[in-house]
Amino acid sequence: MPEIYTFPLGPLQTNCCLVVNDGQALVVDPGGPPEPVLRRAETLRVSIRTILNTHLHFDHLYGNQALHEATGAPILVPEKDVPLLASGLGSGNYMGMPKVDVFAYETLHAGRQSFIGLECSVLATPGHSPGSLSFHFPELGAVFVGDVLFAGSIGRTDFFGGDLEILLDAVRSQLFTLPPQTVVYPGHGPTTTIAEEQRDNPFFE
Repeated sequence: MPEIYTFPLGPLQTNCCLVVNDGQALVVDPGGPPEPVLRRAETLRVSIRTILNTHLHFDHLYGNQALHEATGAPILVPEKDVPLLASGLGSGNYMGMPKVDVFAYETLHAGRQSFIGLECSVLATPGHSPGSLSFHFPELGAVFVGDVLFAGSIGRTDFFGGDLEILLDAVRSQLFTLPPQTVVYPGHGPTTTIAEEQRDNPFFE
């Protein structure tokens, strides 16, 4: 049975998620040194096959290269966020934060995908960043949203490429149309559900 494990990593305690299915695993947003993730994968005797980034802000990228070196897993990133890597917001040379190790990547865009034997709807959810993606796995009843939606809040829109109205529209059209019981895994803080955010999130009253 598929399982999800969450590890707050890095200087901003970014939620890194390990998704396990049938002896394989993928990782979403390794935002710090990936040793806890690698240890868990070893304990579970699973092979990490894919690394997914919801968006390309530095705090979600710190573990990319180290995890790739340890596993050989390709790093898949939102195509429309690639320009951020040339800025401090993507490279980590920002607000005194450490620099992100340079990593090779493949680009990803919205549409149907399959990872580790699980169907995935890659959803375009811009607004926090220009190309932010969310990853909905129907079989898991889960969606990984990065910094677009939080429990009782939304992501910042004052960074380069952010836009409040675009973010609100993306949440309404792409996330709030998912089954209400879908568990939301945000980039920071606790999990929530689509139903809870539709009912209680003050940005959508």
